[in-house]
Amino acid sequence: MKILKTISFLIVLTIISCASNKEQVDLVIKNAKIYTVNDAFGIVEAIAIHDGKIIFTGTTQELSDKFQAKETIDAKNQFVYPGFYDAHAHLYSLGINMQTVNLRNTKSFDEVVQRVVAFQNDRKTNFIKGRGWDQNDWTTKEFPSREKLDELFPHVPVVLTRIDGHAMLVNAKALELAGITPQTKIEGGQVEVIDGKTTGILVDNAMDLVSSIVPEPNKKTKIQALIDAQRNVFNYGITTINEAGLDRNIIELIDSLQQAKVLDLNIYAMVATSKENLAYYTKKGIYKTDQLNVRSFKFMGDGALGSRGACLHLPYSDKPKQFGALLSPISDIKNIAKQIANSDFQMNSHAIGDSTNSVLLKIYADVLKDKPNRRWKIEHAQIMQEKDFDYFSLGIIPSIQPTHATSDMYWAEERVGKNRIKNSYAYKKMLDKAGLVALGTDFPIEEVNPMLTFHSAVARKDLKNFPANGFQMENALTREQTLKGMTIWAAYSNFEEKEKGSLEVGKWADFTIFSEDIMTMPIEKVPNILPTQVFLKGKKVK
Repeated sequence: MKILKTISFLIVLTIISCASNKEQVDLVIKNAKIYTVNDAFGIVEAIAIHDGKIIFTGTTQELSDKFQAKETIDAKNQFVYPGFYDAHAHLYSLGINMQTVNLRNTKSFDEVVQRVVAFQNDRKTNFIKGRGWDQNDWTTKEFPSREKLDELFPHVPVVLTRIDGHAMLVNAKALELAGITPQTKIEGGQVEVIDGKTTGILVDNAMDLVSSIVPEPNKKTKIQALIDAQRNVFNYGITTINEAGLDRNIIELIDSLQQAKVLDLNIYAMVATSKENLAYYTKKGIYKTDQLNVRSFKFMGDGALGSRGACLHLPYSDKPKQFGALLSPISDIKNIAKQIANSDFQMNSHAIGDSTNSVLLKIYADVLKDKPNRRWKIEHAQIMQEKDFDYFSLGIIPSIQPTHATSDMYWAEERVGKNRIKNSYAYKKMLDKAGLVALGTDFPIEEVNPMLTFHSAVARKDLKNFPANGFQMENALTREQTLKGMTIWAAYSNFEEKEKGSLEVGKWADFTIFSEDIMTMPIEKVPNILPTQVFLKGKKVK
């Protein structure tokens, strides 16, 4: 009996000794199929995480031999991917929109009015705001006018922003408060007038006249907006947002909320390009924490295709007298680009129309001639001239949104005609020149879900499986290219490739776990899946 007790004691002692020799870590994941998205696009079974960073990748057996963890996740053959980037989105706008009338997916202007009435009956606000309408989804595809809003809300200003953020419909009370008349003119924008009367439609810079009278949300509303938006994006496995255009006050609010542990989301904040912001941030220099990266300016080149504000070389095919417009004189654009080029900051420019892309790409090439590795981006790059694609071989990065192609494809050719559509939404062509693309959604213009990005990039179809053979399939991306565009390439575009974007030793443990494999499952099923778990810096956020 004594011998048995001695043997048992020795076995226990051996187990304890072996365990004590193992490295103590916070979290391990085993029995998984983990897409590391490293240079070799390798796949491993297990990872170990400590202090928010990955310290091991390899086999489940190696993991068991080396590490003792506070928490273990047996993935049971589930699939793990790096946390997704959204390389172009509007987090704060998404959150603010969640506090206003949701006009997405309306099928008529009557439905828009119904939603506004229902919202006002519930909230009884003294200033009605909404966003998300798109006349291209209606039977009548012309811009609406303000008469019905004037009738229903004679004393309450109403401001309803189009889905793309480049046009709005306002009522007479809002026009009155903004001092807008049929005689009002503004450079880089349009106050629509028909038969000598304002219709309530304002395009691009004309919207600023009304925006100036919209009440500023209070601090409590701003904080709630950011918290609500964060919860939304975590649900879909997004761990880093490229926030496309913020003023200093919102950037500083985000920083304070992150420092106070109220916000966990990684944010790459593009500063809205104003004289004040340019002066302040170029003097201050790059600001970087573990969660916030402020090293770029967002410049607005033109408007949107859907509202015919995108600036084209030749007139719109469906409105022969309309070209769209640059939102700033070319001389101003050159001066701004030079100012940014002489700082450490990146310039990321909204460019939809082929004329805008031509102007900005040429200016980029000129001001960056002796400045390598600046990684300046063209945001959207929707309508291009053939000769301008070569600029992307100069280190200029296309930051593109695949769902724009599958949203716009129903009417885009009407806008630009058969010749120009061939070089529109040409993502593979850009990739071939640039060597990489950064992929985003542009939410809240599109939906938040990055699986829609994945589906649109690969299948070039919408959720109705239209068109049957895909939209301009010569510009589809492979699944591997798409995943890279949502992870490591997006990280590279932010100068963050050494800390995020792939699951490698030394990088932050930002990752998602899925029950199905987006790299092999039927592509038509991809939009319908959600991650089962989401981790940011080793902390579970879903």
